[in-house]
Amino acid sequence: MAKLKIKQIGSPIRRPAAQKKILIGLGLGKMHRVVEVEDTPETRGAIAKLPHMVEVVE
Repeated sequence: MAKLKIKQIGSPIRRPAAQKKILIGLGLGKMHRVVEVEDTPETRGAIAKLPHMVEVVE
């Protein structure tokens, strides 16, 4: 499967608990951290719920 690089661009401070859990599930949690995850529908859905906090890095 293909891999996606995801970078956190937004702070989890003052965000709902559900959004913090999604960040942790993606392997993020600190600003400007970049992780590489599998490109699955579940991962795409998690990214779609946090468009203001994460970006896909090419």
